[in-house]
Amino acid sequence: MKDLKELDKKHFIHPTSSIQQQQDKGAKLIVEKGEGIYLTDTDGRVFIDAMSSLWNVNIGHGRKELAEAAAQQMAKLSFSSTFSTFSHEPAILLAEKIASIAPSHLNAVFFTSGGSESNDSAIKLVRHYWKIQGQPNRRKIITLKRGYHGVAAASTSATGIPEFWDMAGHLMNDFLHAESPYEKTTEQAITSLRQLIELEGRETVAAVLVEPVQGAGGVLIPPSDYLQEVRDLCNEIGVLFVADEVITGFGRTGKMFGTENWGVVPDMMTFAKGVTSGYLPLGGVLVSDQVHDVLKGKSKGTLFHGFTYSGHPTAAAVAMKNIEIIEQEGLVENSREMGEVMLQGFKKVRKNVDIVGDVRAVGLLGAVELVQDPDTNKHFSPNLQVASKVIEALHQRGVICRSVTYDSTDIICFAPPLIISQSEVHTMVERLHDAILSVQKEL
Repeated sequence: MKDLKELDKKHFIHPTSSIQQQQDKGAKLIVEKGEGIYLTDTDGRVFIDAMSSLWNVNIGHGRKELAEAAAQQMAKLSFSSTFSTFSHEPAILLAEKIASIAPSHLNAVFFTSGGSESNDSAIKLVRHYWKIQGQPNRRKIITLKRGYHGVAAASTSATGIPEFWDMAGHLMNDFLHAESPYEKTTEQAITSLRQLIELEGRETVAAVLVEPVQGAGGVLIPPSDYLQEVRDLCNEIGVLFVADEVITGFGRTGKMFGTENWGVVPDMMTFAKGVTSGYLPLGGVLVSDQVHDVLKGKSKGTLFHGFTYSGHPTAAAVAMKNIEIIEQEGLVENSREMGEVMLQGFKKVRKNVDIVGDVRAVGLLGAVELVQDPDTNKHFSPNLQVASKVIEALHQRGVICRSVTYDSTDIICFAPPLIISQSEVHTMVERLHDAILSVQKEL
């Protein structure tokens, strides 16, 4: 049998990974199979997938229904281009379905292969929208610090995490980052956004792009009135409001889409991840009727944007089956109910462990912060790598999770599959409790 670890070291460059660590130690985990909320590695060890891999396996692993949907579509029509107004049934029906479950007035879809492409596409469509209306200077995209929007050229620049900018040298032009509402009042965060728009000039700003909940930034849930204030400010200033629902879409937050938790409807909405539960790559941009009407009425000639796999028929068929399962099995409701169970579990951990600060969740998207002193919210020194140690302790206890350390804030993030049961939530939280206690004893 081939030595997979050595082959991995020799041939596979891993995304968002330490190249040095890979070369020194090889792959940390080589996954062999998945079933439900669990993953099994090549050594037979079983783990709770507390992150749905990359926030995306919403209906859980090993769902044969999706494999069957893919096989049936492949046997009929595996691929066909959608360029030059060519079309096919799976993409048409999926666009109709997504429009039917999206917030009102979001009725047209541009398909991509994933989240980074979706946000890049939204940025280009926003700029095109203004250009065809005789306002080509409206190019600036304002996002938030700690926001994550992908790693393609424009989406990297939209991302508000500096480490992603540094990898390739610098940002593209016309991207700006306002203060996140994390640890700030709505008034403070909106003031930062307004001041940035006024400083740059209203007539130069194309859109404000935000995540309903900042995922990779540390599961940062906004104040209850923040998104409505962003919507109101965009209306007042006359710029488009784009919601990045790549993580929060398709039931993750206890609503079909994250913005629904706050009753806000954007002008555009990007999606990916949960639309197929990760079984095949697919993403897209939903646009409002008003934006679509402008695109239809004022565009001339060819829309020179698109991807080979835009509206991929097999991916579209899998997405249709995935959404059907989410609806038929009540997974949005389960996300809401199990998210509350998870949050209550986090609160018990906070009561029993000295180094736990803020805990939060909306649906099955949650986080636990680690602090040196909960009373003063004093953070640990970054040199201690507390979050990384908790992640390793969780790994030893059979839980795959993710940490974020940003401005000395240690955060453990959770996003288990939406099929998780109450007993499985309790098991996950118990292992978290034990893991944090074990690290606390070493500090």
